[in-house]
Amino acid sequence: MTEVANVVRTAYDKVAELYAAMYERALGQMPFDRAMLGAFAELAADTGPVADLGCGPGRLTGHLHAVGLDVFGVDLSPEMIRLARIAHPEIRFEQGSMASLDLADGALGALVAWYSIIHTPPEQLPTILDEFARVLRPNGLALLAFPVTDASVEAFDHKVATAYRWSPESLAELLDRHGLRTTMRMVREPNELERGRQACLLVEKGA
Repeated sequence: MTEVANVVRTAYDKVAELYAAMYERALGQMPFDRAMLGAFAELAADTGPVADLGCGPGRLTGHLHAVGLDVFGVDLSPEMIRLARIAHPEIRFEQGSMASLDLADGALGALVAWYSIIHTPPEQLPTILDEFARVLRPNGLALLAFPVTDASVEAFDHKVATAYRWSPESLAELLDRHGLRTTMRMVREPNELERGRQACLLVEKGA
């Protein structure tokens, strides 16, 4: 595990209870995010197992399970995994790293990385995108959410750990270089909990 991953894991262990309480009902106030997740769930239905990577306390994993996906969660933080298992005992949760998933090649029909790439330094992100492409089946889907910048990529103080904003165009170009073609994107204005515009990209692995 990299030094960055260790820092992120330790930081989220410390704030896990607060984080879970703060965001427990947040999705209910985010209609555009729910719409993207709904479109993803419809497209990913019957494609195979779905992984929620960087699942935290399992709020999105639970939402996707409720709409019918065969979903499980993975997170670096053992404390987040503990909370996720308590909140959603019917769902499988595992501690692990997005950079080295304990999954066979082509094991997934789809994956979600909902604000979970944001702590990865830009020079390390290609390793994670290669891993996404490895574990997805041909034509498999990935949904990524992240904060937006007008620059190509920009570091910012996330309070928990250093994080990075991306322009949708720059991230889409990087994804494409790793065999993940953007099929849909959304950029929205921030709500009261956010400090800037937010984006989602839906991508498909080539056949």
